[in-house]
Amino acid sequence: MGTHCVVSTCDFTAASMNSSLPLDLPAGNSDHFGNQMSLCELRRAALHWLIQTDCTTKVAGVTQLRQSWQAGQVALEISAILCAEAPVPGRPARPELVAPGQVTSRSMRTDEGRAALIHALAHIEFNAINLALDAIWRFPDMPRAYYADWLQVAAEEAYHFSLLDGHLQTLGFVYGAFPAHNSLWEMAEKTSGDILARIALVPRTMEARGLDAAPPVRNKLAQAGDHAAAAILDIILRDEIGHVAIGNRWYGWLCAQRQLDPIVTFAMLTQQFKAPVLRGPFNLPARRAAGFTEAELALM
Repeated sequence: MGTHCVVSTCDFTAASMNSSLPLDLPAGNSDHFGNQMSLCELRRAALHWLIQTDCTTKVAGVTQLRQSWQAGQVALEISAILCAEAPVPGRPARPELVAPGQVTSRSMRTDEGRAALIHALAHIEFNAINLALDAIWRFPDMPRAYYADWLQVAAEEAYHFSLLDGHLQTLGFVYGAFPAHNSLWEMAEKTSGDILARIALVPRTMEARGLDAAPPVRNKLAQAGDHAAAAILDIILRDEIGHVAIGNRWYGWLCAQRQLDPIVTFAMLTQQFKAPVLRGPFNLPARRAAGFTEAELALM
């Protein structure tokens, strides 16, 4: 299937956005990132911002993309087959990526210790921006609501990153000052060939762990006197419940489309892709709010 694009204008009417207007591009010019065409079609724009390496630029671009989408200024070509012309995901030269065991914890009694924790959280949110953008561009032929959902997630993750990055700077540090691990994105790479595996094992597994981890981390920061950071964690937990709910919704939809049992399929995928074993304690109220069924929770 050839690479296609939509018309190169941002002045789309509602009718034109709901129609498919493919135009064949000349060979070798299928995705010229940075041109007006790429930024006016949602999946190409998601890939454009995904490969952006500068954090501030990525956050601003994703935020503007969501606003433009909501204003009806961005088209959607669900069937286009896209190719990245730069490394995915785009990330700055720092932080240095190391094995999870090499990311050392520090005392919450010091500014540096709290900054290291805030930095770890910011790194998770930065990865989460990239994961949501990747879900948009990588997987074609999904319903329009799927792409709108993950654009919402990307914009909210960008907001979370900006909050944490700003707070990190008040402590005298910047994003990149501490080493970080890459396990979240490694699972994204493992599941890049199957949207069902991606949704099952990234938002519903890796990111859902944040629902369990957020309350004790929030309390630890509050006990250390960092109430501003604790307030940021409250915002993140509220929004992450919605993000995991989006993952649950599309996992259920995909299982129904493929006539698969959700629980049996999830168990099979966790074994196939060697997903981390979930360990409690679990935030059961948050998981219920995010759409996990009682049958699923009973198996945890």
